[in-house]
Amino acid sequence: MRVTKKLLLGSVVATAALVLAACAPTTAGGEPASTDDAGPAEVTVGIVTSETGPLAGYGKQYLDAFTAGLDYATDGSGEIDGTTITVENRDDAGDPDKAVTAVKELIGSGVNIIAGTASSGVALAVAEQAAQNKILYISGPAAADAITGINEYTFRSGRQSAQDVATAGTFLDDLEGKTITVLAQNTAFGTGNEAAVKAILGAKGATVNSVLVPEDATEFTPFAQQVLAGNPDLVFVAWAGATSGAMWQAMSQQGVLDAIPVVTGLGDSATFGAYGEASEKISFLNHYFPGAPDNDVNDAMVAAIEDAGGTPDLFSPDGFNAAIMIVHAIKEGKGDVAAMIKALEGFEFDGPKGKTTVRASDHALLQDMYQVKLVADGATFTPELVDTVSADDVAPAEAQ
Repeated sequence: MRVTKKLLLGSVVATAALVLAACAPTTAGGEPASTDDAGPAEVTVGIVTSETGPLAGYGKQYLDAFTAGLDYATDGSGEIDGTTITVENRDDAGDPDKAVTAVKELIGSGVNIIAGTASSGVALAVAEQAAQNKILYISGPAAADAITGINEYTFRSGRQSAQDVATAGTFLDDLEGKTITVLAQNTAFGTGNEAAVKAILGAKGATVNSVLVPEDATEFTPFAQQVLAGNPDLVFVAWAGATSGAMWQAMSQQGVLDAIPVVTGLGDSATFGAYGEASEKISFLNHYFPGAPDNDVNDAMVAAIEDAGGTPDLFSPDGFNAAIMIVHAIKEGKGDVAAMIKALEGFEFDGPKGKTTVRASDHALLQDMYQVKLVADGATFTPELVDTVSADDVAPAEAQ
């Protein structure tokens, strides 16, 4: 495995503050770790994510890939430079209170590295615990932008919503003077996406308007007609839940998909059949599917997950990246929190999606994103790569 570390501008000052604030490293049993070059004999990593509940599928993708990534990053040994890495899993069921309880129990037993979390609500709660207890926390699939830069102890191993929205903007050659309509449910999820499009694509010169649909709506023809009447240059759809099929049917029947480019996020493989007859007319932004990257690390991850009986999917890179980051942090920091943070800030490595960088200033994870289309494959649909969008082109604004 090839990994390198690159300290980005401004990290030196931050690092000095972190060293002063750090707590002493501990082993899994809570005893002070050795501070010599050999490092502690053992470090325990607590993985807190959804094994049950509505996001259990995302949790499984993460866990399968984390196992594969730990094996990859340690060359199958489960240790680095003589330090054995032990993993303890906890199920948060998507519940922030349950997650906080699990994290407190792990910290009480001497654990000072926590990773996982598919839910943004859970991730924000765990990040608060990380700051209070001065432990290293690496969030997983949770996409809320608020996680980035929330505190000096929190990192992320996946993408964030701002990178999704920026990728949507790449479907237009030039945003200056263009009109984008956001079609979304009038929910926290929908209005959050509306705000992100206005903030990110509006800042690049686009005029952004919205068609917000009541959450309890069952007839979507009027909303599709409203989108069509606005004659935008691009439609960004943010939708979730059981009404997705009916909404896409209305968009297709009213001719929106034939008249205007429509972009939405492509989820995991379980959602590929949800778009019905609209599938081949939609442009998709995408975080990951197994056929998107072309590199040895992705090949290794896919093979390892499949050999173990799993299926590589949307959030597999998040688990694999987390393992690489943790192994690097332990190797360089030897279990000391301040030293591990220093090691991760500016860390550049080859992940499943190619070159991946931990931005030193706010711990955003800079990575490529994808433009994708769905292609009919018998009675099902298969994702096909249209274009790779470079990490620099979709890098989120630095958190303040």
